[in-house]
Amino acid sequence: MGILGDLAKGMGVTWRQMIDTIFGDGMITTEYPKEFREKPERFHGRHVLNRYEDGMEKCIGCELCAGACPARCIYVRGKENPVDAPVSPGERFGFVYEINMLRCIFCALCVEACPTEAITMTHLFEMSTTNRDDAIYTKDELLINEDGSANHMFPDDRLANLPELLKADGWMRATAPQGRVEYEGIPGWTPSAGVGLRPPEVGQSQDAPVVDDAAPGDEEE
Repeated sequence: MGILGDLAKGMGVTWRQMIDTIFGDGMITTEYPKEFREKPERFHGRHVLNRYEDGMEKCIGCELCAGACPARCIYVRGKENPVDAPVSPGERFGFVYEINMLRCIFCALCVEACPTEAITMTHLFEMSTTNRDDAIYTKDELLINEDGSANHMFPDDRLANLPELLKADGWMRATAPQGRVEYEGIPGWTPSAGVGLRPPEVGQSQDAPVVDDAAPGDEEE
């Protein structure tokens, strides 16, 4: 077709979309930042460190998240729990926790690796900064508040009070059952601060077709 033909074809798509947007009902964009698209439940946004309902931290400093991270952007250092004032239910807690968001690829392998559901991903997505140091989130920013809301890097963050961005442990709640029918109606996660035990995920079906794995000729005689 040639360069001119490819250019005409591409511009045709642009013009059709523009005309449909102006004169039809084909608007597919939102007036960001005035409007925010509703995020899917499994949206991979900024990480948080969760608490139990009693305020204790879920992180036990095991460093499995750091070991699973393919981008090597997580640094964890555990510490023995104080006997008189334990920070977490385990023997250790996450004394140092840092995530370099400039290196993170938001794959959520850290979420899958965590044995206590301590680290999950939120709907927080605006993390632009002009200072590279501000892109390194420490435990001060990652650990949720006792009411279950997420902390923010900047105190004057205009997104801080948006309802959909206050969901801290929603990602784990969505992925815990892994779509298996036997988990339908059964929560597969622990309660969290501020929200308690969230309702189980819906969508699994008891009417799923049964797959016969028997090879031809294996039928009983």
